[in-house]
This record gives sequence, structure tokens and C-alpha cells, in this order.
Amino acid sequence: MTVIVEAVDLRKVYMLGKVPVEALRGVNLKVEEGEFLSVLGPSGSGKSTLLNLIGALDKPTDGKIFFEGVDVSTLNDGQLADLRRRIGFVFQFFNLIPRFTARQNVELPMAIAGLGKEARRKRAEELLKIVGLTDRMGHKPTELSGGEQQRVAIARALANNPRFLLMDEPTGNIDSKNAYEIIQLIKGLNQDLGVTIIMVTHDQRLAAEGKRTVHMLDGLIVDEKVNWA
Repeated sequence: MTVIVEAVDLRKVYMLGKVPVEALRGVNLKVEEGEFLSVLGPSGSGKSTLLNLIGALDKPTDGKIFFEGVDVSTLNDGQLADLRRRIGFVFQFFNLIPRFTARQNVELPMAIAGLGKEARRKRAEELLKIVGLTDRMGHKPTELSGGEQQRVAIARALANNPRFLLMDEPTGNIDSKNAYEIIQLIKGLNQDLGVTIIMVTHDQRLAAEGKRTVHMLDGLIVDEKVNWA
């Protein structure tokens, strides 16, 4: 299988006033194409820091990240921006634009990428159908439930055919019923469409839905297991 992302001895130190805080203390990780990887850990374990580094939203203090074999540290600002456009981001808070409809929210990253109006409209409608929102395309975020808003956010993340999705606590802001439906949707994207997914969570039950789980504690990966083939 093709390795999409590789972290090598990844370290990240933040300064809390004059006190250095080690968020990551030497993380090594490979993610293959088609994987559904869960990154499990309590608050402060370093899992969100790892996600931000993989997504090129932050830079490591030491160590390297390779994206399809390319050392991310060698990329200039323009190349980094291009890299981020090849990654789909889904966060705990949906970050939808309130004045836009569901379809317009999904269209936005395609508009930024320069896709034509009709093409992006067609693509947005296809994606909203995939996530089960055929009848809600014209609704604004305030007219949608939390679960529906997260479905829109997932469709938006898929808009530009990303190489993989990064998900930070994707069910953290919705109720248990909607959380179950969202995780089944995520599994379906992985199993049926082959979408590569890296999901951060503090919930063991949610982490078990991934094909593989790495357990983080105090800035290190302390355990790893395969959940299902």
C-alpha cells in the first residue's frame, strides 16, 4: 500500500510563559492509503497537536513529516497552501458560514480552487446526496440539526477530492444518536469510497470504529492495535 503520511521522530514544544511544554516527544507514525486510523487519547495527550502538524497547520519543533514521500519542511508558502487544499478538514465545531445554504457551504472550497459555477454546483449536490442531505441542500446552518451540520462539513471537506480527511473530535458537538449516524457515515466513506481518514478522539468506543487505533499519552504513542481488517 502507498504511504500517504509519515511522521518521523516528531516533536513539538510550546512556551507557556518561560516554561517549555512538550506537546509531542518523538512520535513515529505511518498512514497508508485507504486506512481509517483512530488517534485516541485524553485531553493534553498531544493528539490534536499531531493532527495540526499532519495537516500542515503548524510546524514541528523537530522531526519530519512526509506527504507522499515529500518532506513538508522543504515546501515554500505557496506549496504549503497547495498541500492544505489536498487535505480535507473536519472539526468538532462545524465552522459553516451562517448566511450560506448547505450547498453554498460545500461549493465554497471549490470556488476558491477556481472550479466553474456549474461544475461546483453539480459536485456539491453529489456530495450532499452521499452524506444523506438531498432534501436539505437549500437550508442554512441555523435550519439544520447538529448532525446535519456535521454532514455538511464532511461534504465540504470532500469537495476538492482530498488525499485524506483529518477529523478532530467529529462527534464531540452532537448528541449520541447523531454521533452514531456520523460515525457510520465516516465508516461508509472509508469502506465504500476508499477515503483515507485520520480521526482524533478521546472516546474509546468511537476509536474502535477505525480499522487501527494508536493510543497517545503525554506526547507519545504508547499503544497500537488493529480493530478490524
